[in-house]
Order: sequence, then C-alpha cells, then structure tokens
Amino acid sequence: MPAAFVLIWSTGFVVARFGMPHAPPLSFLALRFALSALTFVIWIKLSHDVGWPRDRRQWGHLAMVGALTHAIYLGGVWAAVKAGMGAGTIALMAGLQPVLTAVWLSATGTQHRVSGRQWVGLLLGFSGLVLVLWRKLGLGELNAVNLSLGACALLAITTGTLYQKRFVAPCDVRSAVLIQLLAALVLTLPFALLEQEPMVWHAELLGALTWSVLMLTLAGSSMLYLLVQRGAATRVTSLLYLVPPCAALQGWLLFGESMSALVWLGMALTAIGVGLVVGRD
Repeated sequence: MPAAFVLIWSTGFVVARFGMPHAPPLSFLALRFALSALTFVIWIKLSHDVGWPRDRRQWGHLAMVGALTHAIYLGGVWAAVKAGMGAGTIALMAGLQPVLTAVWLSATGTQHRVSGRQWVGLLLGFSGLVLVLWRKLGLGELNAVNLSLGACALLAITTGTLYQKRFVAPCDVRSAVLIQLLAALVLTLPFALLEQEPMVWHAELLGALTWSVLMLTLAGSSMLYLLVQRGAATRVTSLLYLVPPCAALQGWLLFGESMSALVWLGMALTAIGVGLVVGRD
C-alpha cells in the first residue's frame, strides 16, 4: 500500500498541470469533492457490510479531518499555484510536513516519539527533496498571498494527519472518507461560487477531473486514511518525501523534463531517508 499510495499521490502534479489552465481552483475542487462523494455513495450502496461511526463525536472528528486534509490543504495548494507559485516551490513547502510532524510530536511528548535515527532520516529525506526541486524553485514568483496559501496548506495537512491519529477511532474507510468529502464540499462550495473565472470544458480538464476522482480521491485518499489509521504519524508522513521525486520521474517520462545528476542524487538521498524513518527500531 505505501508504494501504491506514493505513486498515485504523486500524479497530483500532473493533474494540476493538465487541469489548472482550464478551471479556477476552488470550483475544480468543489466539483471533484461532489463527484468523489457520489462515487463513494455508489460504492457503499453496492456493498452490504459498510460500518458507520456510532458516536456522534466521531462524525465531527471525521468532518474536521475532511475540512483540513481535503478542503484547506488542497484548496491552499491549488490556490497558491493559481496565484503564481511554482509547482516545485509548493511541493517543497509540502515536503516540510514530515519535519513539522516530528517537531510537533517531540514538543507534545506523545506516545509516538521520534528517535534519533528517524531525525537523521527526516533531515536526509528533506535534503534529497531540496536537490530534486532545486532547479524549479525560481520558476514561480513568490509573494505574500501565495506564500500564505502554501503555509496554510502545510499546516492543514500536518494538523489533519495528527488530528486523525489522535481523535479518530478505527472506522470503515468507505464511510469515513465519504464523511470527509461531504465536509470538504460544504466548506469549499461557498468560496467556489465567488470565483469569477469560468470553467472551460477541455479534454485535459475532463481527464484531470476523472483521474482526480477515481485515483487521487477514491484510491489515494482511502490509502492515506488507512495508512494514518494503522501507522505512526511520523512514518506515514515521511512517505510524502517520495512524492516530488516520483512526480519528477513522471515529468521526465511524460513531458521530457530533464533529470540531472543532482536530481538522481536527491532521489537516492530521499529514499534512504524514508527508509531510516519507516524502519523498525
């Protein structure tokens, strides 16, 4: 599951590249959340063994996770790119999540303490990530708006992951993700209605939307929920270090983007760093 998750999650950069020119960010996300929720409803209807949270507080906890990890995180990333931030820069900001998670856990003294070896792995993985994205850092103009949006996205995905690990009880992934998507839709839709830019129904937009619903949400979000539910937060978030290198490989294969020796070295360092974090003590 971790390998499949990283591969699927990394395609989000390709989806953004295809879909972004043809739609405003929040309108795209609201439509994605609505269609994804409908897909989960169909999946649940076709199943006969779906479990639902019995405690009303768990419904609220799942809704909070959905607002943080779907609405605010994805909304912040897409809005930052729309506001001029380069894809490499926002990926690097998102790459701070494992380190931020480790700092948070160490500061709060939770049961999932970060070992010395894991700290080395986190720093090594981030160093590799910088090497992978270094040549892309200057491609997008930075300003107070897109930097604020990127920071909000980073805080949202970090908080959402830790919140789920702390408050959400084990639950059927189908009902859990559906509740998250509905909460994300409720939060995103009012802001989407305020956007003035129209959606241009282009083949690239339709392809990006289809992939977002079936792969990034139906498969990717379900895997992320299960990984957080079953593993320590530091080990799970460290997998996100592998996303930008995988995205760089996809850009190389699909768009002919260059892969320098520095990029290959960065990918190797990232893989070693993640191995140190996820390995057993």
